[in-house]
Amino acid sequence: MLGYKQAITAEDKEQIIKDMLPYIKYTAYRLAWRLPPQLTIDDLISVGIMGLLDALDRFDPSRNAALKTFAEYRIKGAMLDELRSAEWAPKHLQKKINELKSAFSQLEKDLGRPPSEEEVAEYLGIDLDELFRLMSDASGAVTLSLDEIESRVDNGNGDYNIHEHIMDDSVDTPLESAEKADMKRILADAISDLPERERMILSLYYWDELTFKEIGRVLHLSESRVSQLHAKALLSIKSILKKGNKY
Repeated sequence: MLGYKQAITAEDKEQIIKDMLPYIKYTAYRLAWRLPPQLTIDDLISVGIMGLLDALDRFDPSRNAALKTFAEYRIKGAMLDELRSAEWAPKHLQKKINELKSAFSQLEKDLGRPPSEEEVAEYLGIDLDELFRLMSDASGAVTLSLDEIESRVDNGNGDYNIHEHIMDDSVDTPLESAEKADMKRILADAISDLPERERMILSLYYWDELTFKEIGRVLHLSESRVSQLHAKALLSIKSILKKGNKY
């Protein structure tokens, strides 16, 4: 893998693609659970390669970022953009998902804690089965944005942009370390407010990199139930991060 170069030749690009292909394939399979019917794993891999080529064209060594780090960021970003653009839901379903998000946010504000599924269902005036179906539909549509987290770091002043600060592998400055520590604290505090089972699902999925099916076997739950609880956990974290007076 190249380090800092002002110009990348065609031969360099070919070698970099070979070097990065395992990461591209790994990332595509890691995101496969979000694939809509019209996309395949091969589509994601192709998008990842395009993201890598885009990274090579845009790479600016003067920003003191490692090429490998920048390329990995662009590869995953390209795949996520493709998945988001392919996501489609009827207007009535999107409306229900928005109502679900609002319910979690309002109940979190009123109760001072993440609401239970029974409380959300009662608030929306639906039964638990319908809530579970709705959470399954919302699972692929609910994401956490780094912009939401960094807005809490700089108190909405817009002074810190995480997308322009892709770090090198060298030691961070004290300020950079403090900012990262603050972001970790915000997420850790939000996650700590979740029920134990939802914390376990997030840990197994994001840290141990298990699939929903594998998590289901560990926790003795169905794959669909794990998906529902994953969506519920993300909704709860989003509502916690939006609270203006908690952190």
